[in-house]
Amino acid sequence: MNDRIKRGERREPSFDEESGASRDDFDMRLSDDDRPLHRHRAAPRPQPRSQPVRNKRSGGGGGKRRGRRRRSLLGGLFYWTMVLGLWCAIGLGGFIAYHASQLPPIDQLTVPKRPPNIAILAADGSLLANRGETGGRTVTIGEIPPYLPKAFVAIEDRRFYEHFGIDPIGISRALVTNLRGRGVAQGGSTLTQQLAKNLFLTQERTAARKIQEAILALWLERTYTKDQILELYLNRVYFGSGAYGVEAAAQRYFNKSARSVTIAEAAMLAGLVQAPSRLAPNRNPDLAEKRAQLVIAAMTDQGFITQAAAKTALTTPAEVPERVGAGSVNYAADYVMDVLDDFIGAVEGDVTVLTTLDTKLQSSAETILVDALSAQGSKLNASQGAVVSLAPDGAIRALIGGRDYTKSQFNRATAARRQPGSSFKPFVYLTAIEKGMTPDTIRDDSPVSIKGWEPENYSRTFRGPVTLATAMQHSLNTVSARLIQEVTPKEVVRTAQRLGISSALQPNLSLALGTSEVTPLEMTAAYATFANGGQSVLPYVIREVRQTSGKVVYARKAAGLGQVIQPQHLAMMDTMFNGVMNGGTGSKFNIPGWQVGGKSGTTQDYGDAWFVGFTAKLVTAVWVGNDDNSKMKRVTGAGLPGEIWGKYMKAAHAGAQPIPLPGGLWQGAPKTILDGAPVADAGAPAPAQPAGSDRAWVRPAPQERNFFERLFGG
Repeated sequence: MNDRIKRGERREPSFDEESGASRDDFDMRLSDDDRPLHRHRAAPRPQPRSQPVRNKRSGGGGGKRRGRRRRSLLGGLFYWTMVLGLWCAIGLGGFIAYHASQLPPIDQLTVPKRPPNIAILAADGSLLANRGETGGRTVTIGEIPPYLPKAFVAIEDRRFYEHFGIDPIGISRALVTNLRGRGVAQGGSTLTQQLAKNLFLTQERTAARKIQEAILALWLERTYTKDQILELYLNRVYFGSGAYGVEAAAQRYFNKSARSVTIAEAAMLAGLVQAPSRLAPNRNPDLAEKRAQLVIAAMTDQGFITQAAAKTALTTPAEVPERVGAGSVNYAADYVMDVLDDFIGAVEGDVTVLTTLDTKLQSSAETILVDALSAQGSKLNASQGAVVSLAPDGAIRALIGGRDYTKSQFNRATAARRQPGSSFKPFVYLTAIEKGMTPDTIRDDSPVSIKGWEPENYSRTFRGPVTLATAMQHSLNTVSARLIQEVTPKEVVRTAQRLGISSALQPNLSLALGTSEVTPLEMTAAYATFANGGQSVLPYVIREVRQTSGKVVYARKAAGLGQVIQPQHLAMMDTMFNGVMNGGTGSKFNIPGWQVGGKSGTTQDYGDAWFVGFTAKLVTAVWVGNDDNSKMKRVTGAGLPGEIWGKYMKAAHAGAQPIPLPGGLWQGAPKTILDGAPVADAGAPAPAQPAGSDRAWVRPAPQERNFFERLFGG
């Protein structure tokens, strides 16, 4: 071999697949001596001869390559699907984690307290109104009919007792139903999710809220039992018209407690939560009834009620009773809320307030006032009115603050200060009596001018010398003007304040004719002193306040300011009041068999008209006027207000045994003789005079004469 190499006859080995020899094998067979000192670049490896292309029919290796290519495509698709799914899962997890981080830590979550409800009860324990943000008190599962909570489960979440807060099956079913276009008979959200939304979240429809809702639903399910969750739901869900919770809704739509609803009413309430405004039974009764029928069918399908009960509910559907009246009880309820803080401070939980209000008297006063204004208000230009009725100890029995609460919530009974006119005169007469005068004391009814002030009687006529009893009986302005000048305006102010007038009074001469403004409640409380034996009272409306647990947090104790009118003075005043009702401006409104006292009042410009009167049973004030102080058409206190007062008081005393006034009536001389001539007194007939002769008229001042000169003709 070496010789051949030397001779240049080198022979390159060949490597072919058939021989099975390789270049490495060849090199391994060479001895060390045979290997060249320098490795030469090997010649290019010969390419294998191309194989003939086989067609598809031959069944050769081409089909295998296509199978491998198909499997490779499927594998790649699977791989990238897995990668994409993994990234989506990571993204979704991050999205959920971000929104979960916006919630308070789970270990710090607590169910927020429900805003407290104040249930306001009448004296007989019946519900007058609810106050608070919810519109009704909290109820427990145990105190309501079992079909009521089941109605909500049937229509809102039929798998409530099976799922863990989120119901994939329910969501899928709702999705399929929506896609098929059959409408939504049942939502995808569970009751637990709805509760989570109501407790912790807003009503916005976003993916973020739904994620937080689901997280909170899981927390609720872990923390509370199913019945506790259902109870929370029933007390928090919104039913429209300001009613939160099933108790508020039952009171709002059916005027009854949730404890008393029928199956048909329960179905209507359960159907309402889907769309409170659209399905409100007082607005859309037909839609509400159709929805209630779906609820009844769902309750039957799930075995919550029998077929017979379902048939009864369908044949006697729920009806929303028509609300009658002007809602005047809300004026009284508002007044309760105004004074409640003074007794119990801030309200932390549901409370029940027992009041002094009488439902029959409240309803009667409202009806009579509204009917009178409806019949005569337009003709007389009298648009508003107020009625306050107290027991003689100050307990408020009826309080009407206006003609229609739905149109105006301003409480004219407690907040409107108006001129009382001649109904203020009794404070002038009481001051004079306490200064030593009596009902038989004589004063002159004649033209008077006091520093340019010239009051005149309604009739524009004068009677001459008259007793104080006669002057009050016929509301003679000139006598009142002379009396306040004698006793001084400051003393009259002190007398009125002692009896319960708290509004600022101007100590001027015109105060005798009621030119300082007061509220109807003040006037009624002050007149109560004349009806109860001379005891000053503070008007009150709350008897007791209890928590839902039964604990009494406030109970009224007898309270008063004691005797503020001496018995002999009281008897004189009651005699003069009684004279007004027997032959005076209140004679048309007397109550047969009862000792009645009263006084009318009218302002000079007919802006205000009053009638205030009392028996030993009730003290009542009626005011009529306009909120803008515009003039009425000659409405006097002995006119429209007196008519309202008379109808109300006669109805309130119907069938009751007459009771005499505690102070009795004064037994004075039947008449007084002056210069041998009889002078009109409380028992003497008076000349005919127009109704409402309490109005103060002013004319140009005549030449002033000395009082005693005119009295004795000198």
